Amino acid sequence: MEEWHLLEKEDILKKLNTSLNGLSDEEARRRIKEFGPNEIERKKRFVGIKIFLNQFKDVFILILLVATLISFLFGEKINGITISSIIFLIILMGFVQEYKSEKTLELMQKYASLKAKVIRDGIEEIIDRKELVPGDVVLIESGDAVPADGRLLEAYELKVDESVLTGESIPVEKTSEKSGERNNLVFMGTNVVYGRGKFVVTSTGMRTELGKIAKEIRMIKEEEIPLKRKLSSFAKKLGKVVLIACVFIFLINILREFYLGELTRSTILNVAMISIALAVSAVPEGLPAIVTTTLAIGARNLAKKNAIIRKLSSVETLGSVTVICVDKTGTITKGEMTAREIYLNGRIIKVTGVGYEPKGEFLEDGKKVEVKNDNHLSLLLKVGALCNNSKLIKEERWKIVGDPTEGCLLVLASKGNVKWGEKRVYEIPFTSERKMMTTVNSLEGEFLVCCKGAPEVLIEKCSKILIGNEEKELDEEEKKKILSVNDEFASRALRNLGFAYKRIKEFSKNDLEKDLVFLGIVGIIDPPREEAIEAQKMCESAGIKTVMITGDHKLTAIAIAKEVGILKKGVVLTGEELEMMSDEEFERIVEDVEVYARVFPEQKLRIVRALKKKGHIVAMTGDGINDAPALKASDIGIAMGITGTDVAKEASHMILADDNFATIVEAVRQGRIIYENIRKFSFFLIRCNFSELALISLFSPFGLLPLTPAMILYLNLVTDGMPALSLAFDPPLEDVMKKKPRNPKEGLLEGKIFQIFISFFVQFLCEALVFLFYLNQGIEKARTSTFMLAVIWELLIVWNSRSDKKGVFALSPFSNKYLLISVIISGAITILLLYTPIFQLAFQTIPLNFEDWILITVFSLSALLMVPEIFYGKKFLKWR
Repeated sequence: MEEWHLLEKEDILKKLNTSLNGLSDEEARRRIKEFGPNEIERKKRFVGIKIFLNQFKDVFILILLVATLISFLFGEKINGITISSIIFLIILMGFVQEYKSEKTLELMQKYASLKAKVIRDGIEEIIDRKELVPGDVVLIESGDAVPADGRLLEAYELKVDESVLTGESIPVEKTSEKSGERNNLVFMGTNVVYGRGKFVVTSTGMRTELGKIAKEIRMIKEEEIPLKRKLSSFAKKLGKVVLIACVFIFLINILREFYLGELTRSTILNVAMISIALAVSAVPEGLPAIVTTTLAIGARNLAKKNAIIRKLSSVETLGSVTVICVDKTGTITKGEMTAREIYLNGRIIKVTGVGYEPKGEFLEDGKKVEVKNDNHLSLLLKVGALCNNSKLIKEERWKIVGDPTEGCLLVLASKGNVKWGEKRVYEIPFTSERKMMTTVNSLEGEFLVCCKGAPEVLIEKCSKILIGNEEKELDEEEKKKILSVNDEFASRALRNLGFAYKRIKEFSKNDLEKDLVFLGIVGIIDPPREEAIEAQKMCESAGIKTVMITGDHKLTAIAIAKEVGILKKGVVLTGEELEMMSDEEFERIVEDVEVYARVFPEQKLRIVRALKKKGHIVAMTGDGINDAPALKASDIGIAMGITGTDVAKEASHMILADDNFATIVEAVRQGRIIYENIRKFSFFLIRCNFSELALISLFSPFGLLPLTPAMILYLNLVTDGMPALSLAFDPPLEDVMKKKPRNPKEGLLEGKIFQIFISFFVQFLCEALVFLFYLNQGIEKARTSTFMLAVIWELLIVWNSRSDKKGVFALSPFSNKYLLISVIISGAITILLLYTPIFQLAFQTIPLNFEDWILITVFSLSALLMVPEIFYGKKFLKWR
């Protein structure tokens, strides 16, 4: 990287082969061929067909596709059409989500599509930003977005908001002189908030700081989300079981028919149908659809709570989060400068309220101060409002036009209902050299001189101090006391402004800033959101670590982190210290660090990667362009909806519509509830499916099919499917935010295999006994009885699938009305299958008599005995 900030202006112009008169049009055309247009390169987009085909890489989809193909090949059209419909819906949703996620870099194009004011051949002209080249001389002023990276040649009271790149909330004062601090450089995508300047372009397009971030984003490969990993792992294991069982049953039956000398095309077809039934019985066709539906319901609920989900899978990921990396500005804080404390001659007045909304109180020793009755305080607020070039306006929300620090003084005056309308007649502007600003305002036949600036500078201009309503001499002892308060404020990361005034009949420009009357000091900070402290406490109780990452000064970061409750161990790391560490050194301490200050964009990405390498599920919040790489690399990137840039939003998985840290905590809570419900219905579906597989495996070698493919499909999609979907609405049975985060490596059915095995064995035993009992009355009677037993068993066992600890006898059936209704509807539909001729034909059922129902019900009631209390804690087997 060229160190442009260390060079003199003349050397830079010579190095870039340009001058203060700019380039000629001919030279500009030549250079644009050499360097290319000043725009962010587009990532090579996936074509629609490729995105579509990528959806078929999912193992569950492949299993279902095989089952569909077999169904169609052997005439089971109903099975084939049903499973095909499920596959189509899953693929469609995945396609839409992935296609939308590829918009990230397109939005960066907006920075290159605007206009820029340049000097070419000594003449000012406006050109498209894409036409800028290194060596161009560009003019900028308040309100402009900087169109390229460059070195300042002139700077007049220039302040630039670089928060989208650095995360630092305070605008950076710029200079045109050689500097080791890079404050003589401007960067593409930042905004001028005050003053004006002229710079020579040093970098364009992908060579800019913004372009480097774009490259980072392009290189980041999004990792598979935890739920998808678990479902894929589960599907692979299930697929192996199904494949082995199908091959085993197929070969056993073929050998049996061959041994009996009855192997014909018809018998091969029959054996194939048995294998199809086995595949259908083992694969829970409804699981992917129910998972998708559950995530969609969760996304809808989160949207109502101001958390907009861009990717359905992120709903579950929220519940897995172990670490939240929080960008201070705009997330923990509002990103709006706020006056926090006022010093008035020994008095400390605290100011309530945050942000730019003019609501708050003035408190002294906990008691409210009436500003209108306090002349000293009222005058200080008025001076702050008059020595000011910003504006406070209300659009959709309150906002500042101009310098945020000046703007907060208008908010402060508005909180005190102080009116100011005096006409300004003269101004001495603020400069980084003078560190103060003065305005002269006409006031009823005299002039009011208003000054603000660094307290240590301003106090040297004062000969008096206001005490109550009297102006008294300012002695050295009083000056020391004031400077001591200034230091104490600064130690708490407050940015301090001193205020002074004087009244004069006539004024001379030469002595305006002499013999001033000192008023006091205002301590300013970008404060934490009021609800952030409570939200952090909830994260703590939930076992989620919050890490603050900011571009602000270390002291500021520490003050905010302590106030919110993030800083416990006191481990703080600066970007400079991080830069000195190797990856190995950093990974050793990354889990102890609570606050990062003065970090660069690539370092945020490094932090996320180090935490993920330690096995954490990482959420990253942010709003600036600088946050986009880390947002995309994290398990769940959370962008701010109000203050966030479009680039950050498009790189994220979730957007906060209210920029509220508390909303993140609520989203995590919802994510945990959703994951628990996914576990519930996955547990329910799996514990019901294997008995059918075992039943067919046991009887098929004897040429018997206890359940037809239609019966099995009905069990999987209706008797299983409707109650399983209802479990997605199950309310939390305990405070999920009191639990520690689950182990990221924990399987979807962790600790439940023992229950699944026992449930499967009891159900299989009951079904096998009933089938054998009725077999001498005919295969149709045996199938119907077995089928009805399976239905009733599953409609009862679902009530023992709602909790890891409590069963049907400990939970109210009315706490989930959807489950109650679905069980009733499933039962009613099943009755129709037995007593309606058309369904009897389709499902090969026959009516049962009263005695049959008594026997089936007695066997079915054993499902109520499969209560979790018996199995809780018995994690003999784990499924990962």
